[in-house]
Amino acid sequence: MSAEPDKKALLGQLRIDRGTEPAGLTAGRRAWMIGGVVALIVLLGGGAWLALSTRGALPVHTALAQSLGGGGAGASVLAATGYVTARREATVSAQITGKVTAVLFDEGDHVSASQVIARLDDTAQKAALAQAQAEFQSTQAVLRQDQAQLAQYLRDVARNEDLVKRNLVSQQAVEQSRTQVDTQTALVQSQREQIELAAANVSAARVQLDYCTVRAPFSGVVIAKAAQVGEIVSPLSAGGGFTRTGIGTLVDMDSLEIEVDVNEAYINRVEPGQPVESVLNAYPDWRIPSHVIAIIPTADRSKATVKVRIGFDLRDTRIVPDMGVRVSFEEKTRPGEAAQRRPRGVQLPAGALRKDGSDDVVYVLKEGRAQRRAVTLGAGSGDARQVLAGVSPGESVIVDAPAGIKDGAAVTETKQ
Repeated sequence: MSAEPDKKALLGQLRIDRGTEPAGLTAGRRAWMIGGVVALIVLLGGGAWLALSTRGALPVHTALAQSLGGGGAGASVLAATGYVTARREATVSAQITGKVTAVLFDEGDHVSASQVIARLDDTAQKAALAQAQAEFQSTQAVLRQDQAQLAQYLRDVARNEDLVKRNLVSQQAVEQSRTQVDTQTALVQSQREQIELAAANVSAARVQLDYCTVRAPFSGVVIAKAAQVGEIVSPLSAGGGFTRTGIGTLVDMDSLEIEVDVNEAYINRVEPGQPVESVLNAYPDWRIPSHVIAIIPTADRSKATVKVRIGFDLRDTRIVPDMGVRVSFEEKTRPGEAAQRRPRGVQLPAGALRKDGSDDVVYVLKEGRAQRRAVTLGAGSGDARQVLAGVSPGESVIVDAPAGIKDGAAVTETKQ
């Protein structure tokens, strides 16, 4: 009988009393539970906001605004291919041989005319300038000495002439004094010429020192970096491949134009000033208004072609040298039709246009937002309309915009 109570007593000692947990442990569990609830609320709220923002963006279709090369008036009479070239392109070099100590540009940098782009070691040039300046100061000191001596000889002449009148000295003494004056005057003049020579040497030393600073000859964009710090550059090739002849290549982007070779059998269809529509191979949907600058008056015997220069009417950073381009020479209008052809504008699908009261408007896609634009319409042709103002070539316009679209509304582009 006594063994049974002992077992119960032992089991009672092993039982865990839930009502006697430490207070710190209960508070910790409560904090963890509160934190979990807050995190769950944040996650649910973020997911709901993301779903609402995504659901709120209107799906739209877009089309590219295409430039009208001749205002829609001219027809193509000839097609050719060529390349974008730069009329002003230069490999910048130093005017003296020296070691590069600083290169202040990189590929793609825009530089302005006379901007410092590199420096050479100028230790020897500074020493030569200091020496020339010291020689200049020395010649000035000698001139002051000669002028003082001349003043003394002039006083001697005056004194001896007075003594001759009183028969105190001979006429020979006066003549000797005058000879000294003439001689010293010649020395003073010679010294002045020495000063001019020393000043010229100072100027030459300054020019040599300035040659150690390389400046951009014109404003443009750096397309190549040829030298690094520590290399030797020279305006002349020294041979052996150890001396650089250039520091960098600079292109004036405002001088970009197109060069095409036209078969000599069709050159009679081209004339200066003729409107041209140009399409870069890199941007096949972008039609750039252009014009014929000149026809080079010589033919290539081996290819039976004549080179034609074409200028861009529109400047854009997307146009870079050596790009391939296709051009279409358009029929030139008569002088009386020039005013009608002048407004080039862009061509848009008819579905991009909407009526807002009395205004014709379109919506342009800008950074995920619909931007309302009032436009001026030109001639219509089937499903395409000419827009004279309000939209620039290359912009994306929304076609068949949803009925509820508004200015600034969030939109997302979808594929047709």
